[in-house]
Amino acid sequence: MRPVWEEPPTVPGRALKAVILTLLVASVLFPLWTVLVTSLSPPSAIASAGGFVVIPRGFDLSAYRTIFAGGAVTRALWISTLVTVIGTAVALTVTVLSAYGLSRPGSTGHRWLLAYFLIPFLIYPPLVPKYLVVTGLGLKDSIWALILPSAVSVFNLVVVRGFFQGIPPELLDSARIDGAGDFRILARIVLPLSSAVVAVIGLFYAVAYWNVWFDALLFIDRNDMYPIQRVLQSYLLAGQAPHTSGAAASLPPTEAIKMAVVVLTVAPIVAVYPFIQRHFIKGVLIGAVKG
Repeated sequence: MRPVWEEPPTVPGRALKAVILTLLVASVLFPLWTVLVTSLSPPSAIASAGGFVVIPRGFDLSAYRTIFAGGAVTRALWISTLVTVIGTAVALTVTVLSAYGLSRPGSTGHRWLLAYFLIPFLIYPPLVPKYLVVTGLGLKDSIWALILPSAVSVFNLVVVRGFFQGIPPELLDSARIDGAGDFRILARIVLPLSSAVVAVIGLFYAVAYWNVWFDALLFIDRNDMYPIQRVLQSYLLAGQAPHTSGAAASLPPTEAIKMAVVVLTVAPIVAVYPFIQRHFIKGVLIGAVKG
């Protein structure tokens, strides 16, 4: 409800808000629409438009058939999916366990450990030591080189720790009196009450792992281990063409191939996000009521 001291909105004010929101939505949807339409346009429509197509003029899936025929995009999508699923599970597990241990005031050395975690958050480590550590552990050219270096985000750790500290200690003490151990308390009490923050952190980790490309640029030299973002970079920036057995003259325009790769890169997150958002909003409301 509107506070009593706030004036009711005027007609020009509502019209201005509607115009601003419409422009903001259009600024987001227009590039996505252009990318999708260009990837599905025939060569004649792309040639007549001089590059990007805004108004559909035909329907052609040759760009998608071309990039899937080479096999690089299919492997890259599989690698990205594997990295996202495993990486999110590992990162959430490490973050939740670390945050719970650091949130308990009686845990051994929790202040010193928290200060140790905050050092790389305040002073970002250089790339050369990171590269030497990853290569020294034998993780180069493996999916673990894309997962383990980003397994713990100090910011996410501090956020989860702060949320755990807000849980009433009397609730945890009563469970401990009943004979529950720390793992049972974490699984049966802390995590159900923290569904909102766990959903937020899990979403952050999943998006970060799906969009990983700089670590792939550093640690992945094999083409068959490239994630989808690394393949997208090679198509858009390096100008590499997909490896196919067809003649160069029969290939679709370069713009269509690039936009098709962009669609395949964005589509999984766009398709999954509505389902995640539904559970995410529910978790936020439950956490807000219980908090």
